[in-house]
Amino acid sequence: MKFTFIKYIALTAFMFTFYKVFLPASSTSTTFNTKNTTHTTESNTIDFNPNFHIYICFGQSNMEGSATIEDQDLLENSRFKVLQSLDCDNLKRKKGEWYTAVAPLSQCYAGLSPADYFGKTMANNLPDSITVGVVNVAVGGSDIRLFDKDIYSNYLNTYKEDWFTDKINAYSGNPYNHLIQLAKQAQKQGVIKGILLHQGESNTGDKKWPTYVRTVYNNMLADLSLKEEEVPLLAGEMVHEQQGGKCESMNPIVNTLPSVVPTAHIISSKGCEVRTDSVHFNSEGVRELGKRYALKILELKYK
Repeated sequence: MKFTFIKYIALTAFMFTFYKVFLPASSTSTTFNTKNTTHTTESNTIDFNPNFHIYICFGQSNMEGSATIEDQDLLENSRFKVLQSLDCDNLKRKKGEWYTAVAPLSQCYAGLSPADYFGKTMANNLPDSITVGVVNVAVGGSDIRLFDKDIYSNYLNTYKEDWFTDKINAYSGNPYNHLIQLAKQAQKQGVIKGILLHQGESNTGDKKWPTYVRTVYNNMLADLSLKEEEVPLLAGEMVHEQQGGKCESMNPIVNTLPSVVPTAHIISSKGCEVRTDSVHFNSEGVRELGKRYALKILELKYK
């Protein structure tokens, strides 16, 4: 089931060691070394550090970021980083460079994403020795099979409008490959600890969705040489029926995912506030959802 009203969402859009890393200004890229910290704006090479914990984020518009970015969302935590996914002149960020994470974390003109408050909550609840990083590649309006590396080309024209094709083109026509290449770069600097997914609105009613997700997840594990038992998959629900969600019928399908992917965990959307379209979470709802992703990871990996 496709929701063309997603269209309008897309139109809107040096002095620390690694454990206290990077400049606080999100517009400045940084090089850092875990032993002797050096900083420069000419390079972005980072020595590998096992205490740099990285999370892959992907999905469609809610993960991409559709909520309004408010003043409180611009507060920075120096131990929360984002690997920039695209060159964004408006943000003064370059693809493939690490920045202190400040919304938007995916495309140049996206909004607030659950990835934002996932990372902030993680950093606030972990020892100072640990830094959290995210890699976020999401496409508003996308079918989950857009991230299936074998059949993605069948879903490049899910919508004919420029807002959708522009998103695809930004990722060189292959969002999955774009994500994997960034993730491989991130692995040179830290350890991938989990995968966060929020997608399903465009697949509402499709009971095969869990098997599609399994394929994408298995491909990610293989392409990044990850072990399933070490890298859980967290999948968030659509706007809940309690909030009048237009895609709430997808939630029972989403909740079957752990029966297909044993390392999958479902993040409830119940009570998360929504926008008037009843498809996207508003700023407060996104913050809460992001925190819930973090609390689950903290429960699984940092007991």
